[in-house]
Amino acid sequence: MKTKEEYLAKARELRDDPNVHYSCAQAVLVTFAEDFGLTAEQAFRIGANLGSGMKIGSVCGVVTGGLIVMGLAGKDSQQEAAAFSKAISDLHEGNLMCSDLLRINAERGGSRKPHCDGMVYETVELLCDRFL
Repeated sequence: MKTKEEYLAKARELRDDPNVHYSCAQAVLVTFAEDFGLTAEQAFRIGANLGSGMKIGSVCGVVTGGLIVMGLAGKDSQQEAAAFSKAISDLHEGNLMCSDLLRINAERGGSRKPHCDGMVYETVELLCDRFL
């Protein structure tokens, strides 16, 4: 495993890539992919339908991507999954739905990309600090 700073640098590199759009889920997955024997392309494809709340404004991609990373790490109990989801929810006034998170951000005058970037970085830190 790398250091938290190395994971964060990778996540920033992905989210800043002007040539490829990494959704929140894809950015989380690709950041940790090689640790679990996946190529970046495999992780990118696995997360393809998870961005933008499974493409329907449902559960935020950082949650679904993070849960997949936890599963790859063998952290697959109901308690671990619930604790991870709650940790993210607690940071966002109880919200996990992409549409709600984006709406609240917009109501506060925020732009989408910086908000989603922040969600990715926050999730990478949370995974490193508490769940991997």
